[in-house]
Amino acid sequence: MFDIGMPELLVIGVVALIVVGPKDLPMLFQQVGKFVGKAKGMAREFSSAMNQAADSSGVRDVTDTLKSTTDTFSKVSNPVKATADSARDALKSVTDLGIDPTSNTGKLAAERAEDARKIRENSAKKAQERLDAEAKAAEDAAAEAKSRAEAARQSSETSSEAPEEKA
Repeated sequence: MFDIGMPELLVIGVVALIVVGPKDLPMLFQQVGKFVGKAKGMAREFSSAMNQAADSSGVRDVTDTLKSTTDTFSKVSNPVKATADSARDALKSVTDLGIDPTSNTGKLAAERAEDARKIRENSAKKAQERLDAEAKAAEDAAAEAKSRAEAARQSSETSSEAPEEKA
């Protein structure tokens, strides 16, 4: 948050020494330490309250779903390229076996490799469609969780404002 390095801390220390004096400086540092400790405690308490609110509104479930969808999407990131590579490998394996690609056997092997490529391509397209549907469902769930969290936040704000109005 603050970008304070050693030179800045040294300047602050020297100014504090001059302004406060060497006699009261340890008490000042003790008070600053207590203040920083209280601030950290308040930050921890706030963070845990936000985590509890996230848990109760289902944001963590949506986050986990999004992470798993992202992982799945990254595994199938370019199915068409993978399919083309596998077809090229199949054709190479036909020539590696010593079969002439222009002979009847070679043509049959090339046709089978092309059929396998088409099947893989269709499978990859269907997998991509599934991933898109999962991503859409995850987006919808995230939007719903966000609206629930907003509603929970608004209800907590109204419930915290109510005692203040009575006082």
